[in-house]
Amino acid sequence: MMPCRRTFLHLAAGAAALPALSHMAWAQTYPTRPVRLVVASTAGTSPDILARLIGQWLSERLGQSFVIDNRPGGGTNIGTEVAVKASPDGYTLLLVAPSNAINVTLSEKLNFDFIRDIAPVATMTREPQVMLLNPTVPTKTVPEFIAYAKANSGKINMASPGNGTMSHMSGELFKVMTGVNMVHVPYRGGAPALTDLIAGQVQVMFISPVGSIEYIRAGKLRALAVTTATRSEALPDIPAMCDFVPGYEASAWFGIGAPKGTPPETVDQLNKEINAGLANPKIKARLADLGASVLVGSPADFGKLIAAETEKWGKLIRALNIKPD
Repeated sequence: MMPCRRTFLHLAAGAAALPALSHMAWAQTYPTRPVRLVVASTAGTSPDILARLIGQWLSERLGQSFVIDNRPGGGTNIGTEVAVKASPDGYTLLLVAPSNAINVTLSEKLNFDFIRDIAPVATMTREPQVMLLNPTVPTKTVPEFIAYAKANSGKINMASPGNGTMSHMSGELFKVMTGVNMVHVPYRGGAPALTDLIAGQVQVMFISPVGSIEYIRAGKLRALAVTTATRSEALPDIPAMCDFVPGYEASAWFGIGAPKGTPPETVDQLNKEINAGLANPKIKARLADLGASVLVGSPADFGKLIAAETEKWGKLIRALNIKPD
């Protein structure tokens, strides 16, 4: 009986170890082929630059190419749907942006449920918007601008890259919290909006420092405040908006998501490697040059951030009855 019992116990112990062995085997073999990272915007934009930076890091760490797949259009909904419909095998990822949280409320007809269909993998960065003025506007501080805008109600044009963009939402939140009346002028992208801001066709804009920091440094645009709760490392001399408008905060954040059902082992592995990249001094320095701060967290942390931002912007969109372009 004893040999049989020993055999049974040996087999039982082996069976109990199978899940752990399976977990280890998956972690050691993924990825075995190139991974696609979908970016729902054009090349050269802030999300694209960030995706290429972290994609290169993951390629070097994991030994397979992380290929950037730009799928712009539809306010990021086209690219998001590509990722949602992909196989949940870890070989398609999505660069998640604030627009994904905004579109939950803004877009009336979607073929997917972002909260349900995309699993959070890792946060990466938080970026301010910068409140920029054409230098001909005779104000140099936020309080001065608020007073000027109230004295010229409806005469100031506020540009944005389009309805429902982070730029637009930042401006609308500013209008609500300060009681100023500015005319929103949506453009098809940030570049033409910035061009008209520099030319004086519009007077104010909230925009990422990625595309505007050189114009600020050259004096072509006047920066009044950053929209994050603290000052930006890239623009340390520019105050935070909440110094003048208590409670104001509007920041762009980015991370990585995957189709729902992606193996948790893969999600955990990617989270670990992305967090390692965010701790790398060269990557941190590059992100700082772009005006971004590192945002490290677990998949659960990212899920909480997405839920909170979805609720925050959803309330504003419903209150103002904002519609997509």
